[in-house]
Amino acid sequence: MSVTNVFATAVPVDAGWTLAPIVLVALFSYAGIYTWRWRVSRAEGGKRAAPTGKLVLWYVGVLCLFVALISPIDRLGEQLAWAHMIQHLLLADLVAIALTLALTKHILRPVTRRIRRLEHAAGPFGHPAFGVVAYVGAMWLWHIPGLYNAALEHPVVHVLEHLSFAAAGLLYWWHLLSPIRSRLRLGGLGPVLYMASTKILVGFLGVLLAFSPSLLYDAYALAPGETRWGLSPLDDQHVAGLIMALEQSIVMGIALAYLFVRMLAESEEEDRRAERFSEDRVPEGEERYGAV
Repeated sequence: MSVTNVFATAVPVDAGWTLAPIVLVALFSYAGIYTWRWRVSRAEGGKRAAPTGKLVLWYVGVLCLFVALISPIDRLGEQLAWAHMIQHLLLADLVAIALTLALTKHILRPVTRRIRRLEHAAGPFGHPAFGVVAYVGAMWLWHIPGLYNAALEHPVVHVLEHLSFAAAGLLYWWHLLSPIRSRLRLGGLGPVLYMASTKILVGFLGVLLAFSPSLLYDAYALAPGETRWGLSPLDDQHVAGLIMALEQSIVMGIALAYLFVRMLAESEEEDRRAERFSEDRVPEGEERYGAV
């Protein structure tokens, strides 16, 4: 990182809230609709169908959306690259992870068939490989200087950027964390390769930003000697890159540990089902002649 001049001039930073009515209505709707469906599932199937933890996870996902789109992070992202990076990672990872983990088979029961038909109709776009392409592609595409600067300068492009990250993140994590067993579900070492290929490619982007010798995004440029919160534009860019690289590593480690634990739990459940099935079967000799 560059050394900040001790006589640097601090540029005022706007850390206000972005109280967009449409976004607030959408967030309340997400919370309300899920809560209604969670209560119905709880009443029909009990705690196993709709655990309290799933409701908490959904609220965490909605809260992450609130932080990304309403809190000062949104306003700061227009002035500081590290804040913009946090916003991107919230939308593409934390929101998608929390919302997907909040779903259960019972909660999704009214739309399960539609989801499976959609996966089938999507063809190659419903394959996990496309999830990798979409996630990595969105991250690299929107960090091209021209598009990055355009997103900061034009509100419509900024909204499109957010939608791209959210959609790519949901698609990517769906293939790993979906409670619905799909014909395309990853098995064996599939989840490891799926995650490693993605997180390494995106982490490499973070490394490039962290060690770039020049400022890539003119939208954050300042006059010589000026800083925002003690960071020169280049230092700010380096911090953003480090945040991306570190976040990708942490998320990959936690996700792989979770998937390993889930795989063991599913294996144990399958063993129990096999034992029950074998115990319920009546031996052929006993069925014909009766037990001795």
